[in-house]
Amino acid sequence: MPHFFIKTADISGDEIKITDKPTLHHLSRVMRLKTGEKLLLTDENQTSYTAEVLEITPKCIISKILKREKADHFLKTQLYLAQGVLKSDAQAFVIQKATELGVKGIYPLLTDNTVVKPAVIDAKIEKWNKYALEAVKQCERTDIPAVFGRTTIIQLLESGEFASVIACVERSQDETLKKALKNVKNEGKILVIIGPEGGFSKEETELLKNYEIHRVSLGKLILRAETAAISALSNIIYELEDE
Repeated sequence: MPHFFIKTADISGDEIKITDKPTLHHLSRVMRLKTGEKLLLTDENQTSYTAEVLEITPKCIISKILKREKADHFLKTQLYLAQGVLKSDAQAFVIQKATELGVKGIYPLLTDNTVVKPAVIDAKIEKWNKYALEAVKQCERTDIPAVFGRTTIIQLLESGEFASVIACVERSQDETLKKALKNVKNEGKILVIIGPEGGFSKEETELLKNYEIHRVSLGKLILRAETAAISALSNIIYELEDE
């Protein structure tokens, strides 16, 4: 069932009127939606509606609400990812999979070993947010993560925004992720930091040592950056989400 986002202002009684141009175009022109078909629609209050299409015009799609319920397809854990920016396909892959896993936001991280130029990163933020939105629709989660503007390790650590920070530093870790998670409470925002291809520089590793964060290993093998992101997020969700 196609999943799209609406606003409560689109709802009148038992009908939903979709006029948002990108959504309208995608449903009518790309998916070639027909009357009688069903949609899964979610509003900004995370209420989901199963609706049947009644009418399709060039300016709107009108559907009838068959069922409404409070949505729960999202993580309770406030999990954020700071990823050393990877080359195009790998970065898109990380954004897609992190979104599917339920992260609340993704920070493109500019590091010493990042090969992607700052101007290129800045130009891709809008596209990366679109990738995240498409992934949200695919996995039917009911909140939309943000891909923020580029940042640095020190900016994130100095922000004071995060209750817990976990940095995956394979060659100079203090503990395993499993051990670290025993001391991480599922309270406030949790930030996971992953380096780029080639990992963190010596200077960045020393910088991470100067902050009270968890510097962890993901195991005995050295993982690709995109694999490390998926592994770290998956294990954190497994340990914390059922609390």
